[in-house]
Amino acid sequence: MRQDAKRNRELILAAAEAVFGAHGAGGSTEEVARRAGVGIATVFRHFPTKEALVEAALLRHFDHLAARAADLADDPDPTTAWRALIRAMIETGATKVTLAAALTNTTGTDTDTGTSIPASAAAASDRLKTAVDGVLRRARQHGAVRAEVTIEEVYLLIRALAQAAATMPTDPDTLDRAIDVVLTGLARPVS
Repeated sequence: MRQDAKRNRELILAAAEAVFGAHGAGGSTEEVARRAGVGIATVFRHFPTKEALVEAALLRHFDHLAARAADLADDPDPTTAWRALIRAMIETGATKVTLAAALTNTTGTDTDTGTSIPASAAAASDRLKTAVDGVLRRARQHGAVRAEVTIEEVYLLIRALAQAAATMPTDPDTLDRAIDVVLTGLARPVS
């Protein structure tokens, strides 16, 4: 793929994540094109259907979080890495929930929300969960997280805040404080 085509594809996906993440299936491909600074024909050259565009935006979402988790797995401070990852997942969770809900061609299951999503997105969700579990294990080993905390409990908490933020307007400061409550609850008590 040519450089300009790659750049356009990335601009389109970033715009699609914003548009469909905020408006779900009610978002328009025209708005995606406008935000990306490309013509509607360029959008459809890359993604022949709106469904394909939403699915690609969801895959991008999972892949970006998995890459962030992989980067944080090597952070010299496991506590800071853990907190940054959980914060990123919760802060972007409403977008993910809305993107997943906008899809109708579903054959897999999102390990985070338990909702039906395309098989490609389910596989990306599984890769993300594995990466998050690696950061969790390292944080537990360094005493940043309670020893008994599992990835399932972490995902339940992320899911709760993500779905709440997706279904009702949430002030960013309120969400920030809620994330702090979750992180404090997961932290190993200081003796």
